[in-house]
Amino acid sequence: MSERDNQTWIHDLQTPGPEREAALSDLHATLLRVLPRGLTRWVSPNDPALEALVEDVIQETLLRVMDKLDTFEGRSQFTTWVYTVAVRIALTELRRERWKDISLDEMTEADSKDLEPEFVSEPGPGPEAVAQRNDALQRLNRILSEELTDKQRQALTAVGVKGIPLEEVARRMGTNRNALYKLMHDARLRLKHRLEHEGLPINELLDMFNG
Repeated sequence: MSERDNQTWIHDLQTPGPEREAALSDLHATLLRVLPRGLTRWVSPNDPALEALVEDVIQETLLRVMDKLDTFEGRSQFTTWVYTVAVRIALTELRRERWKDISLDEMTEADSKDLEPEFVSEPGPGPEAVAQRNDALQRLNRILSEELTDKQRQALTAVGVKGIPLEEVARRMGTNRNALYKLMHDARLRLKHRLEHEGLPINELLDMFNG
């Protein structure tokens, strides 16, 4: 495997023919060496599915890198940038796998623990603080029910509260990423106006639904 600086990587990948093929082969070999170790935080090295996951991620990473070569700014080593892309793809795939067999209803159901933002999650001493927390949660649930459409509530709960990938939620809801993002943006605006009217802490509550 030949050593390349950042400019050489870009040049070789942009040059059709043997240079590009050699560069892609070297990137594949590099990722095959480092990616399994990098994923051990999330996947056991003894997991039989790891090998297939790594190969799928590498193939997707190479396609993504070729598509986004012009976005590389040279602030790091090129291989570090490629590795970062690979890890992000892998984590997205792992999250998607986690929710694969979960129904849309289960993905979009939120209980009281899901809807406990930081400002009410520490009740402190005494029954008064507990009562204030419970009142805030009841008001928030009521606002979500009254102010948002079913689709808006589903989207905010699945993406913002449950942390499910936007692409997976869009697929389950029969829409696309851009449309889902706009749906969530509109829902957040409706929530903001209602929270202002109710006198509830806006930033703390909206932070729950950033997604």
